Formats: sequence, structure tokens, C-alpha cells
Amino acid sequence: MSAAPCPEPTPAERARSVLSAAGSLTLTTHGHRVELIGLHTVDAAARLLIQNPPDAHLAAELAMAPHGDLTALVECTDIAPVSVRERVRARLTLGGRLTALGPKALVFHPARAVLTEGDTAITIGLDELTLAAPDPLATHEAEMLARLDAAHSHTVAPLARLLPARHQLGASEVRPLRLDRHGLVLRVETPGSRADVRLPFGTAATHPGDAVRQIHALLAEATSRPRHRRLPTTS
Repeated sequence: MSAAPCPEPTPAERARSVLSAAGSLTLTTHGHRVELIGLHTVDAAARLLIQNPPDAHLAAELAMAPHGDLTALVECTDIAPVSVRERVRARLTLGGRLTALGPKALVFHPARAVLTEGDTAITIGLDELTLAAPDPLATHEAEMLARLDAAHSHTVAPLARLLPARHQLGASEVRPLRLDRHGLVLRVETPGSRADVRLPFGTAATHPGDAVRQIHALLAEATSRPRHRRLPTTS
């Protein structure tokens, strides 16, 4: 009997997490393409609340729109916070409509989403996107992964002992790639390839402190195992 697959976020949850953690977005209408840096928040219905950019071009375009809204596209990129080859973890594209919210703010109402991870593109419907919630670690993940990576010899190297034997034997480098409530994903590099391997938590983490405890539990399990002589111990 094969082992049950490790739990992980659904595509809709991943999309919501990417949106929640994104510091910048690209918004495109028929007349403009604007880079929005630190100008958006996401509400419970997955709408994007956007501060009107200083150049006011979007507001002017909206004011001239016959029905008071614009067809728009929002794009954002999820980039690993540690230095690995091919750092782009996901790309999210949202299609929908842009409307005004008072004189200084705009609202983007998504109608559909496409999450692209590697060579796989998944279309997410509005109901799925609205019902999903961002991962509780989404806005803390970058800092937590950076800390893990900075203490590589004390954290990542021991955790690598939990990898399947086939990954340990060929690995030239192991780095933390992703962290969510279900576990930690390590990027395993070999001279000619790479693999992303999930180390599942015993139970889903509900907040950053809980995730730290779960990582300590994984470390305790890892340090009880012998280290394979060919497993890398430094970044």
C-alpha cells in the first residue's frame, strides 16, 4: 500500500497566499500598465483595495469609462526569499474589473485566476478564490525562511536527513524553499537537476509560533538519525 500524500495548500489557498504576501503588483487596463508597489490590500472577498497611484492615470481612465468600470488584469510573482536557482515559485494572473472607491482608492474585483507553478497552470474560479483563505504563515514566511537559511548548519543540514535516500545521495545543495501551515519544502540541488521535497508537520500550524515548534519537532526527529556522509552540510 502506498503512503498517503503529504497535505499541502490547495491552488486557491496558494493564490490567496501569493496575493497576501505580495509587495507589488502589475495592473493592466486597455490604456495603461502600472506597477503598484505597496499600494494594495486584499479583503475577505479576495477583492484588491488599491490606493490611487500618484500619476492618477487610472482614475482618469475610470472617469471616462462609459459604465464606470474597466476590464483589467492583475499579475504578481511569488519569488523565493532565499537564493536558489530559478527563484520564481509561482505566477498569479487575475482577470476582473476595476472600479473607483472614493477619490483616492480603487477596487479590483477578480472574476478568475490562473496560478502557474513550473509548467503547470491551474485556473481557479471566483467561488474557490473567495472561499479560500491565505495561509496563516504567508506574511511571515519570507522572514522565517531567511532565518532558517542563515542558520543553515544548525537547521537545514540536519533537516536534510529526513529527505528520502535518493535525494540525499545525489544532493550538492539543500536550501529552504517554502513554508506553510502543512510543512517545510526543501529545494534539493544536484549537478544536473533539482527537486522540491516537502517535510510535513505532525499537525497543521495555526500561527508562526506554532510553526516554529513544528520545525523543532522535525529537527528533533532529524538529529536522531545518522547523517549520510555524502549529504551536504553547508550552503
